Amino acid sequence: MITSQLIANRQTFFGSGSLQQLPRLLTETPLPTLLFCGSSFLRSDTWKNLEHQVQPLLVGIEIVPHEASPGEIDSWVARWRGKIQRVVAIGGGSVLDAAKAVAALSQHPLNTLRYLEKVGDTTVSGATLPLIAVPTTAGTGSEVTQNAVITDKAEIKVKASLRHPEFVPQVAILDPDLLRGAPDNVLVCCAVDAFTHLLEAYLSSKGNAFTRQTAISGMLAFVRGWPQLTESGSQGDRAREQMMLASWLGGQSLSMAGLGVIHGIAGELGAIKDYHHGEVCGRLLLPFLTLLDENPHPQQAVLMQELNFALFQQTSEQPAEQLKQWLMANAGLVFWQDLQPLSVDEVDWILSRSNSKNSLVSYSREQQHWMLEQAYRIG
Repeated sequence: MITSQLIANRQTFFGSGSLQQLPRLLTETPLPTLLFCGSSFLRSDTWKNLEHQVQPLLVGIEIVPHEASPGEIDSWVARWRGKIQRVVAIGGGSVLDAAKAVAALSQHPLNTLRYLEKVGDTTVSGATLPLIAVPTTAGTGSEVTQNAVITDKAEIKVKASLRHPEFVPQVAILDPDLLRGAPDNVLVCCAVDAFTHLLEAYLSSKGNAFTRQTAISGMLAFVRGWPQLTESGSQGDRAREQMMLASWLGGQSLSMAGLGVIHGIAGELGAIKDYHHGEVCGRLLLPFLTLLDENPHPQQAVLMQELNFALFQQTSEQPAEQLKQWLMANAGLVFWQDLQPLSVDEVDWILSRSNSKNSLVSYSREQQHWMLEQAYRIG
């Protein structure tokens, strides 16, 4: 028997215009508050409309330009330790993860690397400042996960997490209006990351009826949103609302059941290349779906048949291939063409560290190499 535990936000606001809850939340409980965001958000009409209400309630603003490194987290912690009592994050996954890390490590005495999974030597505690998370992309689900992803591409070459149940943001504000105007490649690549979270959690060896139903709910939302995701007007608005829901449910699913071989490879690739994480997952997802139909694992085969019926009300001898063709036919952007390069040495480095994580099947080095061959130009 596998027991699952769901740890979610204490408050979740969902729907068009829900960002207007932020000034009220900050005013009702006045605390020295630090905002993390991207530079594009500060140039947006959303910030122009919100600034006069929120700016007076802040003690500072930090810009997160990319996936934060351990050194950047340490610099922010040193600057704000003892000066803030709450953190707000408005942005994509990198912004939310950086804010989660600073909120937590401002309450810890050692530097980031000491607590980081894979390389650290000290267990992180649950001490953290309260955090309000406002995603402006629909993909990572960071607004409801227990982990903050940190990346060091320069020195130790690692992409790993700070992780504790108390790191789930207290408040999430899911306003699909914030997805309007996002570039098509951001919308599509983030969405396919959300789908990968849901599918891998659905097929996880740690899964059960509870986690799989959560994942199915998320994949149904994804299917409703994927075909019109990049459209303007009311259809696009409804699609982006569904994708924001899919992303949040993906965060819940991965927190309960974990991820699989796609992220087992993508996490290592992300430690050495600047490729968009969602696109990496999407490129690996397509060959992975081919492997699913070829693999005889009985439980996995049953789960894929059940998923195919849940999503499309159909049965198929090759349910994963049907899913793959649907994803490609309905994509608002052809992200899998124009293969990006990986050197032979980079592939060897990735495969020496990658793993199948919580997959029902332990995928061999040869199978993982084949996935990379299909997704990238190696040479």
